[in-house]
Amino acid sequence: MMQLDAEKQMRRRKRKNTIFHILFLSSTLFGIVALALLLIQILVDGLGWLNWDFLTNNASRKAEKSGIKAAIFGTLWMMSITAPLSFIIGVSTAIYLEEYAKNNWFNRFIQTNIANLAGVPSIVYGLLGLTIFVRVFGFGKSVLAGSLTMTLLILPIIIVASQEAIKAIPGSQRNASFALGANRWQTILRVVLPSALPGILTGSILSFSRAVGETAPLIVVGAVAYITTLPNSVFDKFTVMPIQIYTWANLPQEEFHNVASAGIIVLLLMLLTMNAVAIFLRNKYQKKN
Repeated sequence: MMQLDAEKQMRRRKRKNTIFHILFLSSTLFGIVALALLLIQILVDGLGWLNWDFLTNNASRKAEKSGIKAAIFGTLWMMSITAPLSFIIGVSTAIYLEEYAKNNWFNRFIQTNIANLAGVPSIVYGLLGLTIFVRVFGFGKSVLAGSLTMTLLILPIIIVASQEAIKAIPGSQRNASFALGANRWQTILRVVLPSALPGILTGSILSFSRAVGETAPLIVVGAVAYITTLPNSVFDKFTVMPIQIYTWANLPQEEFHNVASAGIIVLLLMLLTMNAVAIFLRNKYQKKN
């Protein structure tokens, strides 16, 4: 009798396992198929418009003359400020919180709020940037205002990623360094950071990828939707690739929708390149360690 009950229970568990396996597999396949169809549609619409003139021309009121040059340079200008600022401040903050800060209620309060800020909607950072950088500091609708806003957006993510990478380093490595006569900063510089570098770089580059693909904060800050000149300084007006693509996609002419697809292909290539660099650096430094 007990053996029959055990067999029935086993068959019931196997049925449940099969049902959930099919359910999870179907959900995964649905997402993959939807993404594949979207990519195929973008490639079909945009590849015919993707050429050298598209990369070297500025925006135009005629679809056949439109290009993404100003948006590419605007993105590069923005990231040239956002990337170093967020990396330096983020990693430095993570080092302080993990290696120097005491375990008291105030530091726990700071860490909890940093973790919460990583999940705040990006539009909130746009409103913050509009209030502080555009109006209070008087930077206007400039590259600098947009870059500082995007720095605020990705800073909590970099801090959390860097903290996790530093936290993963065994305490025995630190103790061995102290035993050899190294002080705390020497231990951090020569033992902790080299070992944590793969995780720090991966988290940082993925955060930069998010900054490249964000639209909402920059729309609030005032990035220009139509511009035919390149920025010459951090105080000039600018546009970025997502905003330019959004503008083309909202135009009624069908040709501009194809131009938007070509812009999406360029943006995807940039994001895939950044992710590939993150994977390469992670693998490279993991092998060294």
